[in-house]
Amino acid sequence: MEKKNMTNYIPWRIDHKRCALLVIDMQNDFLKPGGALYANDNALQIVPNIKRIIAECRKLGIPVIYTQAQLKDEFKISPLEASYQPLLLEKGLRPGTFGYEIIAEITPLPGEHIIVKHRYDAFYNTNLELLLNNVRGLGVVDTVIITGTLTNVCCESTARSAFMRDYKVVFVSDANGTFDEAAHQATLNNIRRFFGRVLTTQELITALNEGEEDKIPYVR
Repeated sequence: MEKKNMTNYIPWRIDHKRCALLVIDMQNDFLKPGGALYANDNALQIVPNIKRIIAECRKLGIPVIYTQAQLKDEFKISPLEASYQPLLLEKGLRPGTFGYEIIAEITPLPGEHIIVKHRYDAFYNTNLELLLNNVRGLGVVDTVIITGTLTNVCCESTARSAFMRDYKVVFVSDANGTFDEAAHQATLNNIRRFFGRVLTTQELITALNEGEEDKIPYVR
Protein backbone atom coordinates (compact mmCIF):
# COMPACT_ATOMS: atom_id res chain seq x y z
CA MET A 1 0.00 0.00 0.00
CA GLU A 2 1.38 3.38 -1.00
CA LYS A 3 2.28 5.61 1.94
CA LYS A 4 0.80 9.12 1.82
CA ASN A 5 3.09 12.12 1.83
CA MET A 6 2.27 13.89 5.11
CA THR A 7 4.60 16.87 4.70
CA ASN A 8 1.80 19.12 3.45
CA TYR A 9 -0.67 18.25 6.21
CA ILE A 10 -1.55 20.73 8.96
CA PRO A 11 -4.01 20.35 11.87
CA TRP A 12 -6.28 23.08 10.46
CA ARG A 13 -6.13 26.11 8.18
CA ILE A 14 -5.96 29.70 9.37
CA ASP A 15 -8.88 31.85 8.21
CA HIS A 16 -8.34 35.52 9.05
CA LYS A 17 -12.13 36.06 9.09
CA ARG A 18 -12.37 33.80 12.15
CA CYS A 19 -9.35 35.03 14.12
CA ALA A 20 -8.83 37.25 17.13
CA LEU A 21 -5.45 38.50 18.36
CA LEU A 22 -4.49 38.32 22.04
CA VAL A 23 -1.72 40.61 23.27
CA ILE A 24 -0.84 39.22 26.68
CA ASP A 25 0.48 41.41 29.51
CA MET A 26 2.77 43.70 27.53
CA GLN A 27 3.20 45.90 30.60
CA ASN A 28 6.03 48.13 31.73
CA ASP A 29 6.61 46.09 34.90
CA PHE A 30 7.70 43.13 32.75
CA LEU A 31 9.41 44.90 29.89
CA LYS A 32 11.00 48.16 30.99
CA PRO A 33 14.14 48.60 33.13
CA GLY A 34 13.00 49.55 36.61
CA GLY A 35 9.80 47.56 36.29
CA ALA A 36 9.00 45.43 39.33
CA LEU A 37 9.24 42.18 37.33
CA TYR A 38 11.89 43.22 34.81
CA ALA A 39 14.77 40.72 34.60
CA ASN A 40 16.51 41.42 31.28
CA ASP A 41 15.69 42.76 27.83
CA ASN A 42 15.03 39.35 26.23
CA ALA A 43 11.27 39.83 26.19
CA LEU A 44 11.58 43.36 24.83
CA GLN A 45 12.97 41.96 21.58
CA ILE A 46 9.48 40.80 20.55
CA VAL A 47 7.98 44.32 20.46
CA PRO A 48 8.66 45.02 16.73
CA ASN A 49 7.04 41.72 15.75
CA ILE A 50 3.99 42.37 17.91
CA LYS A 51 3.68 45.82 16.34
CA ARG A 52 3.71 44.21 12.87
CA ILE A 53 1.08 41.68 13.85
CA ILE A 54 -1.17 44.30 15.45
CA ALA A 55 -0.93 46.50 12.36
CA GLU A 56 -1.75 43.56 10.09
CA CYS A 57 -4.71 42.50 12.22
CA ARG A 58 -6.11 46.01 12.30
CA LYS A 59 -5.80 46.21 8.52
CA LEU A 60 -7.66 42.91 8.09
CA GLY A 61 -10.35 43.71 10.65
CA ILE A 62 -9.13 41.11 13.14
CA PRO A 63 -10.04 42.16 16.71
CA VAL A 64 -7.04 43.08 18.86
CA ILE A 65 -7.59 42.18 22.51
CA TYR A 66 -5.11 43.18 25.21
CA THR A 67 -4.72 41.77 28.70
CA GLN A 68 -3.36 43.42 31.83
CA ALA A 69 -2.29 41.47 34.88
CA GLN A 70 -3.47 43.26 37.99
CA LEU A 71 -2.65 42.96 41.67
CA LYS A 72 -3.92 45.04 44.59
CA ASP A 73 -2.61 46.71 47.72
CA GLU A 74 -5.89 46.35 49.63
CA PHE A 75 -5.73 42.54 49.77
CA LYS A 76 -3.86 39.60 48.29
CA ILE A 77 -5.95 38.97 45.18
CA SER A 78 -3.52 36.31 43.94
CA PRO A 79 -1.94 35.00 47.15
CA LEU A 80 -0.29 31.89 45.72
CA GLU A 81 1.36 33.87 42.94
CA ALA A 82 2.74 36.26 45.53
CA SER A 83 3.96 33.35 47.64
CA TYR A 84 6.24 32.31 44.78
CA GLN A 85 7.29 35.92 44.13
CA PRO A 86 7.19 37.74 47.50
CA LEU A 87 8.15 41.02 45.85
CA LEU A 88 4.59 41.18 44.55
CA LEU A 89 3.31 41.58 48.10
CA GLU A 90 4.85 45.05 48.08
CA LYS A 91 4.77 46.28 44.49
CA GLY A 92 4.14 45.44 40.88
CA LEU A 93 1.14 45.42 38.52
CA ARG A 94 -0.83 47.93 40.63
CA PRO A 95 -3.46 50.05 38.85
CA GLY A 96 -2.44 53.68 38.57
CA THR A 97 1.28 52.94 38.38
CA PHE A 98 3.57 53.24 35.37
CA GLY A 99 4.46 49.56 35.65
CA TYR A 100 0.84 48.48 35.26
CA GLU A 101 0.36 50.27 31.94
CA ILE A 102 0.75 48.64 28.54
CA ILE A 103 3.99 49.76 26.90
CA ALA A 104 3.69 52.91 24.79
CA GLU A 105 4.94 51.19 21.63
CA ILE A 106 1.71 49.19 21.29
CA THR A 107 -0.88 51.38 23.00
CA PRO A 108 -4.43 50.13 22.40
CA LEU A 109 -6.59 52.20 20.10
CA PRO A 110 -9.86 53.67 21.40
CA GLY A 111 -12.47 50.93 21.31
CA GLU A 112 -10.02 48.04 21.52
CA HIS A 113 -10.74 45.68 24.37
CA ILE A 114 -8.57 45.27 27.47
CA ILE A 115 -9.12 42.24 29.70
CA VAL A 116 -8.03 42.75 33.31
CA LYS A 117 -6.93 39.48 34.87
CA HIS A 118 -5.74 38.28 38.26
CA ARG A 119 -4.32 34.90 37.27
CA TYR A 120 -1.87 33.71 34.62
CA ASP A 121 -4.70 32.32 32.48
CA ALA A 122 -6.51 35.16 30.68
CA PHE A 123 -9.74 33.13 30.60
CA TYR A 124 -9.93 32.54 34.35
CA ASN A 125 -12.69 34.66 35.95
CA THR A 126 -12.64 37.19 33.09
CA ASN A 127 -15.06 37.94 30.25
CA LEU A 128 -12.56 36.89 27.58
CA GLU A 129 -14.56 33.86 26.45
CA LEU A 130 -17.76 35.92 26.27
CA LEU A 131 -15.91 38.54 24.22
CA LEU A 132 -14.43 36.00 21.81
CA ASN A 133 -17.80 34.34 21.34
CA ASN A 134 -19.40 37.58 20.19
CA VAL A 135 -16.81 40.15 19.09
CA ARG A 136 -17.13 39.20 15.39
CA GLY A 137 -20.67 37.85 15.63
CA LEU A 138 -22.06 34.87 17.48
CA GLY A 139 -19.58 31.99 17.33
CA VAL A 140 -17.51 33.44 14.48
CA VAL A 141 -14.12 33.46 16.20
CA ASP A 142 -12.64 29.97 16.34
CA THR A 143 -8.92 30.85 16.30
CA VAL A 144 -6.85 32.86 18.77
CA ILE A 145 -3.43 34.25 17.91
CA ILE A 146 -1.33 34.49 21.05
CA THR A 147 1.47 37.02 21.53
CA GLY A 148 2.99 38.67 24.59
CA THR A 149 4.71 37.88 27.88
CA LEU A 150 5.72 35.69 29.45
CA THR A 151 5.95 32.80 27.01
CA ASN A 152 6.07 30.06 29.62
CA VAL A 153 3.68 31.61 32.16
CA CYS A 154 0.68 33.70 31.09
CA CYS A 155 0.96 33.03 27.35
CA GLU A 156 1.25 29.26 27.74
CA SER A 157 -1.47 29.18 30.41
CA THR A 158 -3.82 31.10 28.12
CA ALA A 159 -2.97 28.91 25.12
CA ARG A 160 -3.77 25.75 27.05
CA SER A 161 -7.02 27.25 28.32
CA ALA A 162 -8.04 28.30 24.80
CA PHE A 163 -7.36 24.77 23.54
CA MET A 164 -9.52 23.30 26.31
CA ARG A 165 -12.35 25.53 25.07
CA ASP A 166 -11.93 24.23 21.50
CA TYR A 167 -10.28 27.34 20.11
CA LYS A 168 -7.59 26.79 17.52
CA VAL A 169 -4.38 28.28 18.88
CA VAL A 170 -1.71 30.08 16.86
CA PHE A 171 1.31 30.70 19.09
CA VAL A 172 3.75 33.12 17.48
CA SER A 173 7.30 31.98 18.26
CA ASP A 174 9.02 35.35 17.82
CA ALA A 175 6.17 37.43 19.25
CA ASN A 176 6.11 35.70 22.62
CA GLY A 177 8.90 36.50 25.03
CA THR A 178 10.33 35.49 28.36
CA PHE A 179 13.54 35.90 30.33
CA ASP A 180 14.94 32.40 29.72
CA GLU A 181 15.52 30.96 26.22
CA ALA A 182 15.37 27.37 27.46
CA ALA A 183 11.95 27.97 29.00
CA HIS A 184 10.81 29.71 25.81
CA GLN A 185 11.82 26.77 23.63
CA ALA A 186 10.25 24.26 26.02
CA THR A 187 6.91 26.03 25.72
CA LEU A 188 7.13 26.19 21.92
CA ASN A 189 7.83 22.45 21.79
CA ASN A 190 4.93 21.70 24.10
CA ILE A 191 2.48 23.90 22.21
CA ARG A 192 3.33 22.48 18.78
CA ARG A 193 3.03 18.89 20.03
CA PHE A 194 -0.23 19.20 21.95
CA PHE A 195 -2.01 22.55 21.99
CA GLY A 196 -1.63 24.59 18.81
CA ARG A 197 0.36 25.66 15.81
CA VAL A 198 3.65 27.52 16.28
CA LEU A 199 4.37 30.06 13.54
CA THR A 200 6.82 32.90 13.08
CA THR A 201 5.54 36.44 12.60
CA GLN A 202 6.17 36.27 8.87
CA GLU A 203 4.51 32.87 8.52
CA LEU A 204 1.46 34.20 10.33
CA ILE A 205 1.22 37.36 8.22
CA THR A 206 1.55 35.31 5.03
CA ALA A 207 -1.18 32.90 6.16
CA LEU A 208 -3.52 35.76 7.12
CA ASN A 209 -3.11 37.47 3.76
CA GLU A 210 -2.70 34.59 1.33
CA GLY A 211 -4.54 31.78 3.05
CA GLU A 212 -3.34 28.18 3.23
CA GLU A 213 -5.16 26.57 0.32
CA ASP A 214 -2.06 24.60 -0.65
CA LYS A 215 -2.09 22.81 2.69
CA ILE A 216 -4.36 19.89 3.60
CA PRO A 217 -5.97 20.14 7.04
CA TYR A 218 -7.04 17.31 9.31
CA VAL A 219 -9.84 19.50 10.68
CA ARG A 220 -11.83 21.75 8.36
